[in-house]
Amino acid sequence: MIHLKNVYKTYGRHAKVLKGINLDIAPGEFVSIVGQSGAGKTTLVKILTGEERINEGSVEIGGWDITHLSRREVPYLRRQIGVIFQDFKLLPKKTLAENIAFALEVSGGSNSKIKRIVPSVLKIVGLEDKADRFPHEISGGEAQRAAIARALVHQPKILLADEPTGNLDTINADEIIDLLLRINNFGTTVILVTHNREIVNRLQRRVVAMERGEIISDQEHGKYVL
Repeated sequence: MIHLKNVYKTYGRHAKVLKGINLDIAPGEFVSIVGQSGAGKTTLVKILTGEERINEGSVEIGGWDITHLSRREVPYLRRQIGVIFQDFKLLPKKTLAENIAFALEVSGGSNSKIKRIVPSVLKIVGLEDKADRFPHEISGGEAQRAAIARALVHQPKILLADEPTGNLDTINADEIIDLLLRINNFGTTVILVTHNREIVNRLQRRVVAMERGEIISDQEHGKYVL
């Protein structure tokens, strides 16, 4: 599903952010990527979503070599990868249903497709009764669930969650992780980028630990070792 081979990323002349990353993630895996600030996690996320290019090595996602991905191809890549962020990135003047519909509209989705998919993904995340609420009218946990629903509209093969619980309390964070596990059980590959030790240890799934641009540990049933 995802193959990174000998990946290097450098900013400027001397700032090596990723140093020879080798990583394989199989279809249907749930993988936590952990590390302190500056470990290279964010850069890795940007490479997987086509936001950044690598300097050396190769990157393959779903059989597609994206090493030299053109700007024109980035939107097609992002339909394969649903992305969730710490700050939700919901449009404040649109309802939850409109936020989700907008993700389909910008990619040319038909009205019939929008009417079919929006209620479906809202139901998956348990927000079907709050479709007409605005972001300021719901809790942080509900906002993150709405963001997850939006990430699911293209039925992505991969769901990339970048610090999805960073702005949430423990109860809401646990609910988001349980939702990600449920989505993973549907067959979606889930990559969780986090520094939350308690969540990683509770999951007991594969843990890839990064430090100073390198992978220092890769455990099949791991814990937060840093």
